[in-house]
Amino acid sequence: MAVAKSRKTPSRRGMRRAHDSLTAKQLATDPTSGEVHIRHHVTKDGYYRGKKVIDTRSSVPTED
Repeated sequence: MAVAKSRKTPSRRGMRRAHDSLTAKQLATDPTSGEVHIRHHVTKDGYYRGKKVIDTRSSVPTED
């Protein structure tokens, strides 16, 4: 089994963890609907970059 030869110092530990921090989500506002959404994602209304890309009807007719 591998065993560490010497203990890692707090400085080395901190350097290793330097990129582990969390970042806030990047939010954008849709120019058409004014809705706030995550960048590069479709809004809840189905708009992406000011264009309607997904049909979001509230009630979908069902066939009997």
